[in-house]
Amino acid sequence: MKGVKAPVRERLIEAADELFYAHGMRAVSADRIIERVGTTKVTFYRHFRTKDDLVVTYLERRATLTREGVDAVIARADGDVDAALRLLSEGIGAMACAPGFRGCPFINAAAEYADAESPVRRVVDEHRAWWKEMFERLVAPLGLPAPSAVADDLMTLRDGAMVAGYLGEGAAAGESFLRCCQALLRPAR
Repeated sequence: MKGVKAPVRERLIEAADELFYAHGMRAVSADRIIERVGTTKVTFYRHFRTKDDLVVTYLERRATLTREGVDAVIARADGDVDAALRLLSEGIGAMACAPGFRGCPFINAAAEYADAESPVRRVVDEHRAWWKEMFERLVAPLGLPAPSAVADDLMTLRDGAMVAGYLGEGAAAGESFLRCCQALLRPAR
């Protein structure tokens, strides 16, 4: 339906997603989000007790979208580890080439929220644990002696690719991720 506005809560989350990712979570005030949406402080605080609650919701939404995308890639690869890593690397390259790419929102959040006990960092930690578990599941068919260590290595490669994609050429970051993954797994085969 054209002309019908999304519910205010959804518009707040969408504005936060855009502004937090582009400018940083600490740099964007609740007032700026309220202004962007065209609502009031009362309405904002009816939906989110604090701005950090909105940051948590923003990251949970990003986590859900990432997991759905990665799960679709894994399903598409149909058990072929090389194909899955190739598709993941293509995804990293495509994201890093997109206008406005600023790296991994979870790495960014961890940099902005130093307190490991904060609700924001708990979401970051949960998402990183999901990535590691996904990498362990991905390499399980290879019968590696230390799949958890390999998952740690793949996680480090993924983190590096996201940072490199932001700081350098996006497509090259995806290609480098794939080459590094292949080099990591080659001796194990």
